[in-house]
Amino acid sequence: MALCVAPLVVFSLLVLGTFPAPVLGDANDAEDCCLSVTQRPIPVNIVKAFRYLLNKDGCRVPAVVFTTLRGYQLCAPPDQPWVERIIRRLRKFSAMASLTLLTPASILQTPAQDSSP
Repeated sequence: MALCVAPLVVFSLLVLGTFPAPVLGDANDAEDCCLSVTQRPIPVNIVKAFRYLLNKDGCRVPAVVFTTLRGYQLCAPPDQPWVERIIRRLRKFSAMASLTLLTPASILQTPAQDSSP
């Protein structure tokens, strides 16, 4: 009898091991959320972008994720004044960059030509 049960147990473990464990939220929840946040201010000159990860997004720790110039992701608490200052600065520079893109440099550099004969 034990000889018949052993292969069945091994087969069952193999089958169960091939299916992913059920998740409660989206498949990317664990990858996208911060496990902790830093209380130490991040230098604004190394930050190029940010995004929010909040409780409503399925994260247990609400955070602002700053992306550095080297591509690192740093988690910071969204309610800290230094975090809000970095976000304001990034938004300001983003708005200035979009205004620059709206004004073609060729128009500014090329003098207007008279079309009269």
